[in-house]
Amino acid sequence: MDRIKKIYSMSEIVKNFISLIYTKIFFKRARLIRLPIVIRGSKRGIKYGNNLTVGYRNRFDIVKTENEKDATKIEIGNNCTMGDDCHIAAYKKVKIGDDVLIASKVFISDLNHGIYDGQKPTSPEIPPNQRSIYSKKIVIENNVWIGENVAVLQGVTIGEGSVIGANSVVTKDIDKYSIAVGNPAKVIKKYDFKSKEWKKV
Repeated sequence: MDRIKKIYSMSEIVKNFISLIYTKIFFKRARLIRLPIVIRGSKRGIKYGNNLTVGYRNRFDIVKTENEKDATKIEIGNNCTMGDDCHIAAYKKVKIGDDVLIASKVFISDLNHGIYDGQKPTSPEIPPNQRSIYSKKIVIENNVWIGENVAVLQGVTIGEGSVIGANSVVTKDIDKYSIAVGNPAKVIKKYDFKSKEWKKV
């Protein structure tokens, strides 16, 4: 108990205890789901593995078409941890692997209102909320660490063992075992397994 008091204040211990009871009733395989949590759409649209830990005020949007059944659209692996104020929105699929660490204020969305490249872009005269939804699957592989305030946009794959630096915007695929930073995010280092070092690219 002394060790817990050094980490958490008494009010935090009480809040965590309430959240733990909620977790054991509604998210039995999770480690701790801190309240409040917002799930828009059917909870059946989320599949998660063992030992999921979620911070405060996280929001999950499962976007469905009118005739669509309860398909799994957000898939989270084992031993994943998310910070506070994260937002995941899925129209097709957001797949997160095992042992992924996501910091606070991270936005992950596989959808966009309209198309803004290619042969038939959306007209700016159409109000944004009336534009057709365009979606591409997101995959975040095992052992990825996503820093504070990162945005991960539709259609990208973040490779295994990669690190995404704080405040980055991921618009394209990130290779395995890479460190990427910036807006748009670019790879600045890769892990060399021979020398066991992160080397600049």
